[in-house]
Amino acid sequence: MGTRNFLWNSAKKFFTIGLIGLTVSDRYFSIVPVRGYSMSPTFNPQISSSTGSLTDDRVLVEKFCLEKYKFSCGDVVVFCSPSNHREMHIKRITALPGDWISTPHSYDAIVVPKGHCWVEGDNSVFSLDSRSFGPIPLGLVHGRVTHIVWPPQRVGKVDKRIPQEHLPF
Repeated sequence: MGTRNFLWNSAKKFFTIGLIGLTVSDRYFSIVPVRGYSMSPTFNPQISSSTGSLTDDRVLVEKFCLEKYKFSCGDVVVFCSPSNHREMHIKRITALPGDWISTPHSYDAIVVPKGHCWVEGDNSVFSLDSRSFGPIPLGLVHGRVTHIVWPPQRVGKVDKRIPQEHLPF
């Protein structure tokens, strides 16, 4: 009888902690890994294939910005790929609704539509971003990256400065 009560109480505590953790992760903030070269040198400045994910940056993603879609140019955001909802991307916002944008490979300029933003990776050579799939709907954004939390030597706030080559006109 004592073991049964202990197991039941333990299960209730784990379930409660799990629900609280899920709620915090879904509504307030989460920690996500950054993989690949597209945001280097902001994230993963020294990727090593021999050590793998041990050197990948982990970032804190706050979700309060989603309440009224409060974003600004230079924010780094996590969003679902417009072409595959299972893929997540991390890129920098370089233009907001109503801004004009031109790409280096085209002489045309476009205006970012209402409810969308233009995102680009800091390392344009390795980045699949708005230059490939166009403006992304703000509804696909899952949150704003605020801090690097891993590895310990890189812990700190994320710089919001847009690299010079991404500035419009």
